[in-house]
Amino acid sequence: MTLELGNRSELTRSYTVQDMKDFALLAGEDTSVPETVPGPLIGGLFSYLLGVKLPGRGTNYLKQSLEFLAPAPVGEPLTASVTITRLRPEKHLVDLETICQTSDGTRVCQGRALVYVEDVGKG
Repeated sequence: MTLELGNRSELTRSYTVQDMKDFALLAGEDTSVPETVPGPLIGGLFSYLLGVKLPGRGTNYLKQSLEFLAPAPVGEPLTASVTITRLRPEKHLVDLETICQTSDGTRVCQGRALVYVEDVGKG
Protein backbone atom coordinates (compact mmCIF):
# COMPACT_ATOMS: atom_id res chain seq x y z
CA MET A 1 0.00 0.00 0.00
CA THR A 2 1.27 3.44 -0.89
CA LEU A 3 1.09 5.98 1.92
CA GLU A 4 -1.04 8.99 1.03
CA LEU A 5 -2.46 12.00 2.84
CA GLY A 6 -5.76 11.06 4.44
CA ASN A 7 -5.02 7.31 4.70
CA ARG A 8 -6.76 6.08 7.85
CA SER A 9 -6.85 2.93 9.94
CA GLU A 10 -8.95 2.12 12.99
CA LEU A 11 -9.44 -0.50 15.66
CA THR A 12 -12.35 -1.04 18.04
CA ARG A 13 -11.74 -2.70 21.40
CA SER A 14 -13.60 -3.02 24.70
CA TYR A 15 -11.65 -3.41 27.93
CA THR A 16 -13.25 -5.65 30.54
CA VAL A 17 -13.15 -5.57 34.33
CA GLN A 18 -10.75 -8.52 34.10
CA ASP A 19 -8.49 -6.46 31.82
CA MET A 20 -8.45 -3.75 34.51
CA LYS A 21 -7.55 -6.33 37.19
CA ASP A 22 -4.75 -7.67 34.98
CA PHE A 23 -3.48 -4.14 34.31
CA ALA A 24 -3.46 -3.37 38.04
CA LEU A 25 -1.48 -6.55 38.77
CA LEU A 26 1.04 -5.74 36.04
CA ALA A 27 1.40 -2.25 37.51
CA GLY A 28 2.12 -3.75 40.93
CA GLU A 29 -1.24 -2.85 42.47
CA ASP A 30 -3.09 -5.91 43.71
CA THR A 31 -5.93 -3.97 45.34
CA SER A 32 -6.43 -0.79 43.28
CA VAL A 33 -8.37 -1.66 40.12
CA PRO A 34 -8.97 1.22 37.68
CA GLU A 35 -12.61 2.25 37.24
CA THR A 36 -11.91 3.70 33.78
CA VAL A 37 -9.51 2.61 31.05
CA PRO A 38 -6.02 3.95 31.90
CA GLY A 39 -4.21 6.15 29.38
CA PRO A 40 -1.42 3.64 28.68
CA LEU A 41 -3.98 1.12 27.40
CA ILE A 42 -5.46 3.73 25.06
CA GLY A 43 -1.95 4.67 23.93
CA GLY A 44 -1.34 0.99 23.24
CA LEU A 45 -4.17 1.01 20.70
CA PHE A 46 -2.34 3.72 18.75
CA SER A 47 0.94 1.80 19.02
CA TYR A 48 -0.73 -1.28 17.57
CA LEU A 49 -2.27 0.66 14.69
CA LEU A 50 0.99 2.41 13.81
CA GLY A 51 3.13 -0.72 14.00
CA VAL A 52 0.76 -3.21 12.40
CA LYS A 53 -1.75 -1.34 10.22
CA LEU A 54 -0.69 2.19 9.18
CA PRO A 55 2.09 2.75 8.28
CA GLY A 56 2.71 -0.83 9.47
CA ARG A 57 5.73 -3.11 9.76
CA GLY A 58 9.03 -1.29 10.12
CA THR A 59 7.49 1.87 11.60
CA ASN A 60 9.59 3.55 14.29
CA TYR A 61 7.89 5.83 16.82
CA LEU A 62 9.65 9.17 17.18
CA LYS A 63 7.11 11.28 19.04
CA GLN A 64 3.59 10.98 20.47
CA SER A 65 1.39 13.54 22.17
CA LEU A 66 -1.90 12.58 23.78
CA GLU A 67 -4.57 14.77 25.32
CA PHE A 68 -7.12 12.95 27.45
CA LEU A 69 -10.51 14.66 27.21
CA ALA A 70 -12.96 12.34 29.00
CA PRO A 71 -12.93 9.10 30.98
CA ALA A 72 -13.00 5.92 28.89
CA PRO A 73 -15.60 3.63 30.49
CA VAL A 74 -14.70 0.00 31.16
CA GLY A 75 -16.81 -2.28 28.95
CA GLU A 76 -17.53 0.46 26.38
CA PRO A 77 -16.33 -0.13 22.81
CA LEU A 78 -13.51 2.32 22.09
CA THR A 79 -12.48 3.10 18.53
CA ALA A 80 -8.91 4.31 18.03
CA SER A 81 -7.89 5.73 14.68
CA VAL A 82 -4.77 7.09 13.02
CA THR A 83 -4.90 9.36 9.95
CA ILE A 84 -1.95 10.55 7.86
CA THR A 85 -1.81 14.36 7.92
CA ARG A 86 1.62 14.97 6.41
CA LEU A 87 4.26 13.04 4.47
CA ARG A 88 7.92 14.06 4.35
CA PRO A 89 9.51 11.44 2.09
CA GLU A 90 12.87 13.22 1.95
CA LYS A 91 13.19 12.69 5.74
CA HIS A 92 11.26 9.37 5.87
CA LEU A 93 8.70 10.99 8.22
CA VAL A 94 4.94 10.54 8.54
CA ASP A 95 2.75 12.74 10.73
CA LEU A 96 -0.57 11.32 11.93
CA GLU A 97 -3.61 12.47 13.87
CA THR A 98 -4.63 10.04 16.62
CA ILE A 99 -8.18 9.88 18.01
CA CYS A 100 -9.99 7.54 20.40
CA GLN A 101 -13.73 7.79 20.93
CA THR A 102 -16.61 5.89 22.46
CA SER A 103 -19.42 4.30 20.42
CA ASP A 104 -21.56 7.44 20.84
CA GLY A 105 -18.78 9.60 19.39
CA THR A 106 -17.46 11.05 22.64
CA ARG A 107 -13.80 11.82 22.10
CA VAL A 108 -11.81 10.45 25.04
CA CYS A 109 -8.35 11.11 23.61
CA GLN A 110 -6.74 13.00 20.76
CA GLY A 111 -3.21 13.70 19.72
CA ARG A 112 -0.46 13.48 17.15
CA ALA A 113 2.18 10.94 16.23
CA LEU A 114 5.40 11.31 14.30
CA VAL A 115 6.91 8.13 12.91
CA TYR A 116 9.92 7.17 10.81
CA VAL A 117 9.25 4.90 7.84
CA GLU A 118 12.21 3.74 5.77
CA ASP A 119 10.25 3.80 2.51
CA VAL A 120 7.49 6.40 2.81
CA GLY A 121 6.40 5.44 -0.71
CA LYS A 122 5.25 2.01 0.51
CA GLY A 123 3.19 0.92 3.56
